[in-house]
Amino acid sequence: MKIKKLILTIAACCLAINAMAAGDNQNKDEEMSNNSRKTLVAYFSATGTTMEAAAKLAKAASADLFEIVPEVPYTPADLNWRDKKSRSTLEMENKSSRPAIASRVENMEQYDTVFVGYPIWWYIAPTIINTFLEQYDLTGKTIVPFFTSGGSGAGETMRYLKPSAPGANWVEPKNLNYMGEGEMKSWVESLK
Repeated sequence: MKIKKLILTIAACCLAINAMAAGDNQNKDEEMSNNSRKTLVAYFSATGTTMEAAAKLAKAASADLFEIVPEVPYTPADLNWRDKKSRSTLEMENKSSRPAIASRVENMEQYDTVFVGYPIWWYIAPTIINTFLEQYDLTGKTIVPFFTSGGSGAGETMRYLKPSAPGANWVEPKNLNYMGEGEMKSWVESLK
């Protein structure tokens, strides 16, 4: 009888130890999964304003940084929005325009969240952002647009960007003009 109780006690202890070990492994798996989640801040900047915002954002989000560089750089004449024949004006009039990009993000599949930054041109994102989005399968990834602007809001940005990454989970665009690092960090935390 005593031996039977001893065997049952030992068996119960073994089961409890196995259950605790399984729980520890699950916690470690969850922790590793959270640590393996990577964030990318990709941005296009014509004059440097969006580049500054993107650098602050990458720091606040502990993210990798990627500059969307046009294959053919924009000149000041290309950016003259008052000129009806300037490159930027013509691209923005033609919503199917897709300016070529000089490089690609290596291993895009490793990123779960992709912040995409740009200046506002004609109340939307420049079409080079569509080029960037259409280069990758972003299905299931969270896309967080951010922008800089001389005074206008996001306009119809989402209307023109969402079709370029239809399987993505989209967050509403955020204006990062004049946002400090502390405020940026709070915003990033609010997205989790």
